[in-house]
Amino acid sequence: GKTTLAEALLYRAGTIQRIGSVEEGSTVTDFDPEEHARGMSLSLALAPFEWKGFKINLIDTPGYADFVGDIHAAMRVADLAVFVVSAVEGVEVQTEYAWGVAEDHGVPRMVFINKLDKEQASFDRTLDQLRDRFGAGIAPIELPIGEEASFHGVADLFTDKAYVYDSGAAQEAEIPDDLEAREHEVHDNLVEGIVVADDDQLERYLDGDIPSVAELEKTMAVGVANATVFPVVCGSATGPIAVD
Repeated sequence: GKTTLAEALLYRAGTIQRIGSVEEGSTVTDFDPEEHARGMSLSLALAPFEWKGFKINLIDTPGYADFVGDIHAAMRVADLAVFVVSAVEGVEVQTEYAWGVAEDHGVPRMVFINKLDKEQASFDRTLDQLRDRFGAGIAPIELPIGEEASFHGVADLFTDKAYVYDSGAAQEAEIPDDLEAREHEVHDNLVEGIVVADDDQLERYLDGDIPSVAELEKTMAVGVANATVFPVVCGSATGPIAVD
């Protein structure tokens, strides 16, 4: 799903006008004829794009074990590693290997739980696997709205807002009633997990003063940069849903 996500990011940023397909050999980062023939990435590829005033140099790496050298090469220069984990297959051996490489290089990490619109997809099962394999630093900052074929958006745990993609683009909405209780619970857990890293915020929080979204994001960003906190977002690269 990494190459498909890369394609979706380029599309959302307006760098390309249509989303290519790995199966059709029409993606930006799988450009080699051998990659087209095999339907998989064989070497790393660079795909720059601009988003909200920032230039992002995206490095798409192969996922198969035969090409781990490219993963090592990418980790040496990357500021952040995005782990694309399927909500169907879950955490795989190569996920754990690449995580270890990032850990060895001290690279900050985040996780994109992908394919939530597919049959047998489970956000909760995948999140449990991530926590089991990679520890307490795993921090979900979004929850999916709907599951499998009915998946159509995400709930943002920072802002307590929903973003639905029924029209193809993000539309802000209220948290659905059937998700509200769980969203509040996970939101509170997230806030508690963030404020413990900042003595001033923790003291205020214990006194009943909840830090603002901007303050929480800033504190969390320090944990991400120090590779002690690993945000988890979710969506579908083929939708694309919640890629923006």
